[in-house]
Amino acid sequence: MPTYSHYAFDAYGTLFDVHSAASKFAGEIGPNWERLSQVWRAKHLEYTWIWAGTGRHTTFWKLAGDSLDFAVAAVGGIPPGVRDKLMAAYRTLDAYPEVAGVLEQLKARGAKLAILTNGDPDMIADAVNSAKLGGVFDTLITVHEAGVFKPHRPVYDLVSKHFGVPLDKVSFQSSNRWDVTAGKVAGMRGVWVNRTDAPAEYPDTPPDLVVCDLAPLVAEA
Repeated sequence: MPTYSHYAFDAYGTLFDVHSAASKFAGEIGPNWERLSQVWRAKHLEYTWIWAGTGRHTTFWKLAGDSLDFAVAAVGGIPPGVRDKLMAAYRTLDAYPEVAGVLEQLKARGAKLAILTNGDPDMIADAVNSAKLGGVFDTLITVHEAGVFKPHRPVYDLVSKHFGVPLDKVSFQSSNRWDVTAGKVAGMRGVWVNRTDAPAEYPDTPPDLVVCDLAPLVAEA
């Protein structure tokens, strides 16, 4: 396996636990908190695809709110005030346990690191700062520069623009299998961070590497 000097990471679900917001308020949400969180995440992604597929663009934050409202309705409601708490928590999601250490080790060996995210600039800045990762990344790349959400090709081309290297020199890590496919089609190495032991899909574009967390990236050095 070749050693890469440029790494781009998806943010939500790859670096940051999208279910940590709901888990913090599980007691207030009630027994349906996991279902609410799963529906919230699924609808958030679906809404980005619909906006992109219909040639429109909006903020990731707006779609976070819209998808949460659907999830709340789907599980039968939540107590007053909890929606605001969930939205606030979504801006400061927990990083997965190994993330800081892996990024620091990659950085120490001279690698260039970026985030490539659907998130708005202010949202991803809040998440990075909350996780104390502010000094690790060389650049934070958000879809607002392309004016369209993933998985549209212009988003992935932003990585080459920011790094100043061809996409085949970049290793792209995502927990979203569809995102890995889009990154591979664009020309990057695709690393699927399969944190949930999900079944394989998209057989025409197999990932170059499948890992359960980011730790194996360090072993490549």
